[in-house]
Amino acid sequence: MAFCSNCGANLDESARFCANCGQPAAVAPPGVVTVPLDYTIQGDNLQIARVRLKPGQEVYAEAGKMVYKTANVQWETRMSGQSLGEKLMGALRRTVLGESLFLTYFRAEGAGEVGFAGHYPGRIQVFELQPGQSVLAQRDAFLFAQPTVQLTVALVKKLGAGLFGGEGFILEKLTGPGAVFIHAGGDFVEFELKAGEILQVDTGCIVAFDESVNYDIQFVGGIKTAIFGGEGLFLATLTGPGKVIIQSMTLQRLRRELAPARSGGDEHGVLGAIGGILGSED
Repeated sequence: MAFCSNCGANLDESARFCANCGQPAAVAPPGVVTVPLDYTIQGDNLQIARVRLKPGQEVYAEAGKMVYKTANVQWETRMSGQSLGEKLMGALRRTVLGESLFLTYFRAEGAGEVGFAGHYPGRIQVFELQPGQSVLAQRDAFLFAQPTVQLTVALVKKLGAGLFGGEGFILEKLTGPGAVFIHAGGDFVEFELKAGEILQVDTGCIVAFDESVNYDIQFVGGIKTAIFGGEGLFLATLTGPGKVIIQSMTLQRLRRELAPARSGGDEHGVLGAIGGILGSED
């Protein structure tokens, strides 16, 4: 059975559009099999992913995330998509996601190795996605993936989450089959939420969560807590079932610590919270 690369719904073989989400039927061929990647992740808070490619095996990455490659790994930077329209739409999606306009493809001519890392201290998370399985990640989290993985835009469905969440309206949606690697700051904490179980998180600290997890934004509580609690005005509320990954440090916090003279005080103070509403970077 073929599946929609946008929402993961099952499709008829002759379908031109997905009946569930209405998007053009970009599908993976029935019975597609992805060859597992041979990789290791080294380091602690400055991690690097080392991928050993078999002859003819390929991965694609966010431009600028490669650290090294062996000479027999060929690379090509290009826009994804077959037609000009698909290439332009793909570039627009990546711009919205905070990514570069181009993706870089790495293909081994004989056995070879390539390494990838993020641009700031943090960790790398791997998802081994099944056909049609999707995970949602924060903007600019994407590092690299197998070519069978679809990278698209996911819009936050609830208005409050889009206006007041640290992730804004836009999230990255990664749909299998295949392995995908993302990067975020600090250390990671993982939660397996049961159906109906709720986790409240600082809005900028969400790394990724399963598509089955409901995402919304709630007011902290009383005015006194919001003003003097030091934790901002809003919290992200994640409701299971599904897996949730959060980070201990955001890029915005790192920038603030590196430039304390420009911070203007506590990042979670009233002015900081209002500033976060008007223009969050995480």
